[in-house]
Amino acid sequence: MKLLFLACLSPKTGNYTTAERIRSHIESAGHSCELRDVADFHSPSDVAHLASQNPPFEAALAIHLFKAGRLLLDLRLPFGVIFGGTDINEDVKDEQKRVVMEQVLLKARFAVAFTEKLKEEAEFVLASPDSKIYVQPQGIQTEAAEQFCWTEFLRSSGVRTECLDELRVFLLVCGLRRVKDPLYLADVFSEWHSENLHNVLIIIGPKVDPALTAEVEAVVKRATGVFLAQERSQRELHAAMKRCFAVVNSSVSEGMSAAILEAMDLRVPVLARNIPGNAAVVKHGVTGLLFSSPQEFMHQSQRLLSDQELRERVVRNGKLYVEEHHTVKQERETYQRLVDKLHKAQFSA
Repeated sequence: MKLLFLACLSPKTGNYTTAERIRSHIESAGHSCELRDVADFHSPSDVAHLASQNPPFEAALAIHLFKAGRLLLDLRLPFGVIFGGTDINEDVKDEQKRVVMEQVLLKARFAVAFTEKLKEEAEFVLASPDSKIYVQPQGIQTEAAEQFCWTEFLRSSGVRTECLDELRVFLLVCGLRRVKDPLYLADVFSEWHSENLHNVLIIIGPKVDPALTAEVEAVVKRATGVFLAQERSQRELHAAMKRCFAVVNSSVSEGMSAAILEAMDLRVPVLARNIPGNAAVVKHGVTGLLFSSPQEFMHQSQRLLSDQELRERVVRNGKLYVEEHHTVKQERETYQRLVDKLHKAQFSA
């Protein structure tokens, strides 16, 4: 079967990584899957025109009901959708977007939510029958680059000190977008660094929003102890994560943060902002630590610094949690089974 797959494909973002992984699951079952960026299309008719090319597409899939799913509404093909975090956390607050999302969900043969809570909220706010929404957490598989120079990484990020091996690096992994709130901890971290030069925050990720990128660069230029690293390949990023003291998430909204799960898989402690998407995977004091303000972030960080037993516990439990709930094997089987539904629907249409 020839399948069209739409997603937001800004390079080296979580959406891109997730879409590529799901595409590989589909193709490993023998299907052809063409992954396209939603930015390439202006309207549903553009997608309908593409889908009718020769040979035509036979089914479709989309990540994000509003951003991508709306582009499938003119298709006369069976399709499925995957919820993104902004669908339920942000887009449903806009009445026009919510109506479009309901239309998409009504027409879709299935929908996938990353968590049980996201499924429950979707059923409530979008009035969807529960039989249509499946829960499948993201599958996580990490691989760190063997050739990776930590010292070079720190110096290229702007860190200037002779005591690089003594640094406690907190790594904030995020694309520079408003929803990721990359400057949330900048002020408090700058103050903390002034008190103890060993504590630094490095923000790393693709520059998605040019205006916000300029803001971040300006803050980093004048702040102390806060740095901005150039984005790296996934293997290099995983190598950097393994060397840092903790991975940080300060997002306003998350569907399911791959960076948090990757840190857990790499046995690195996680400090995450206490929002529904993060709290769904980070159990406070068990698999990581949650904070609701910059001041609480400081408190939890100091706990992690002073309590070795706590650090070992969250690292151990985080790794076990990922191994139990986020296997690539289970994810692959789920998407292959769901795409099978589209294949069968094509013949019954």
